[in-house]
Amino acid sequence: MRFLPVLLFAPALTACAVASTAVDVVTLPVKVVSKGVDLATTSQSEADEKRGREIRKEEERLGRERRELEARCRNSRARPDDLCPPR
Repeated sequence: MRFLPVLLFAPALTACAVASTAVDVVTLPVKVVSKGVDLATTSQSEADEKRGREIRKEEERLGRERRELEARCRNSRARPDDLCPPR
């Protein structure tokens, strides 16, 4: 007798699972296409972040080169094309 309620609700539970799977199958192509569009396009904020990274890396490179030039001039190891200030 205890199994009777379980047996009565079993078909309803399987119907819910089938409906859920059907919804997943129907929405899958939409999700795939939208993911593809997201990967193919770049938002304005992503482009801004990328440009900011490029600028920061360029500034770091220029600073590193300036420090190396100053060290060469200070140690009297300047290259022929270095513009060292007179001492």
